[in-house]
Amino acid sequence: MKSFDVIVIGGGPGGYIAAIRAAQLGFNTACIDEWKNDKGGPAPGGTCTNVGCIPSKALLQSSEHYEHAGKHFAEHGIEVKGLGLDLGKMLARKNTVVKQNNDGILFLFKKNKVTFFHGRGSFVKAAEGGYEIKAGEESITGKHIILATGSNARALPGAPFDEETILSNDGALRIQGVPKKLALIGSGVIGLEMGSVWRRLGAEVTVLEALPTFLGAVDEQIAKEAKKAFDKQGLKIELGVKVGEIKSGKKGVSIAWTNAKGEAQTLDADKLIISIGRVPNTIGLNAEAVGLKLDERGAIAVDAECKTSLPNVWAVGDVVRGPMLAHKAEEEGVAVAERIAGQHGHVNFNTIPWVIYTSPEIAWVGQTEQQLKAAGVKYKAGTFPFMANGRARALGDTTGMVKFLADATTDEILGVHMVGPQVSELISEAVVAMEFKASSEDIARICHAHPSLSEATKEAALAVDKRTLNF
Repeated sequence: MKSFDVIVIGGGPGGYIAAIRAAQLGFNTACIDEWKNDKGGPAPGGTCTNVGCIPSKALLQSSEHYEHAGKHFAEHGIEVKGLGLDLGKMLARKNTVVKQNNDGILFLFKKNKVTFFHGRGSFVKAAEGGYEIKAGEESITGKHIILATGSNARALPGAPFDEETILSNDGALRIQGVPKKLALIGSGVIGLEMGSVWRRLGAEVTVLEALPTFLGAVDEQIAKEAKKAFDKQGLKIELGVKVGEIKSGKKGVSIAWTNAKGEAQTLDADKLIISIGRVPNTIGLNAEAVGLKLDERGAIAVDAECKTSLPNVWAVGDVVRGPMLAHKAEEEGVAVAERIAGQHGHVNFNTIPWVIYTSPEIAWVGQTEQQLKAAGVKYKAGTFPFMANGRARALGDTTGMVKFLADATTDEILGVHMVGPQVSELISEAVVAMEFKASSEDIARICHAHPSLSEATKEAALAVDKRTLNF
């Protein structure tokens, strides 16, 4: 039976990164992952690479090109005649991007001398000096076990996923023809991104959201700005709804729902995407065989250092507490590998960025204005609109703004919130600034390239002190 210093169960962002970092630190490391490609071969990368972050961004990019060609190229003096959509080719490109990432991870395993096992990983029993683990068809032993088994889409009671008519994020990425009418339940990240893809390609999209506010986790001012843009695009978003019976048939799906006024409604659609969150994935892990403790959510219970209830067993990513974000999982994976090596792994939950890859993009880090008010924190705010930014005008995309929130006394940056073009890239400056405890004045006094979208970040920082230069 093969023995390893570290065995990682799960090859998603948290798992494969943890395995690589452990190997870099000199540990004999194995990673087990069961994802399969369409030919039955290994497809490491987890939900993120296979049915989440990567394929959705590929379709978002393709659909944005299509919409620009049909609606915006003319503004630039570019005439497009006979515009057509080859959805099959678009989906094939998405699949190619996914495979490139799968293959890239396998290459990194080989480069870093990580032993890869293709199949399901699960506990067998505690063994001398560690644990016996089932790795596909083999059994192996390890001193340290890192669990990175991710999460699954949450189903709506009474409406199980069939991935044909009622879709999870997986099925939403594989629709073979543009639906005339598309319904979504849930206006979170996945719902908005998938809704944006299919709206751009020609679907009439209606989003049903149970909460009375739009994007409640986002700064309220930013969320309102985003919703105005989505409304203008034709993405129909209904808030404060109560979903009733869902009937699925060969011709589509019918959803009974009640609006915020209490009025009964019916929505008929060709396809329904359910996007109401995700649940930790511990199915088949055989946690009971070794007495691994789960919490009330079904997640693996861990302490602040990602230690579980068992000695030398760790867990990271979606399967533990905290935000279900690929980059959060990666940071935890690195930190755990370093802790196993006796180092001081570091994850700062206060500086984890969030991004929604719609158009306009939405990105933020730190606290929102409503959170600061609720906590009684005295703060200063500064905003700057992209309509006053020269690069945004040149791009032809002036929607949105950058917003800074800083401590009223110390000027330390408490939160930065953005909605607009390419803010998924701009947010990194704010993350670095907050990690180094920067003040808004620090950003305001740093030279930013002109013309660039990043100047909006500098101007918003200037706005905290009411001294913007271009608005």
